[in-house]
Amino acid sequence: MTYLPQPETEQIAFANVLTALGDETRLAIIGLLARNEENPMSCGQFSGVGSKTGLSYHLSKLREAGVVHVRPEGTKRYVSIRRADLDQRFPGFLDSIIATAQHLPMPREEAQSTAD
Repeated sequence: MTYLPQPETEQIAFANVLTALGDETRLAIIGLLARNEENPMSCGQFSGVGSKTGLSYHLSKLREAGVVHVRPEGTKRYVSIRRADLDQRFPGFLDSIIATAQHLPMPREEAQSTAD
């Protein structure tokens, strides 16, 4: 199984989380994950957010900051929000981010692909 490095709970730094969430596409990813929080999402379910390369980059930034957990399984990768870890480190912060992210418009690439 492939190992994807991600910080332990106590290593999640607030500055890194803020930096990772300071991007419109990454906030859209968090909004999508929050709407589907019961089940991890496969990378293919984010196809409207951007290109595969762009999505890989954004998910990597979120994972490295400790915002999401990425679990490789065969040829797929499943992504979920690290809610328990973030709530432990920064109580209440994730809820306010999710409340904002769920109401943001789709990034330009997604809006164009759904208009076609």
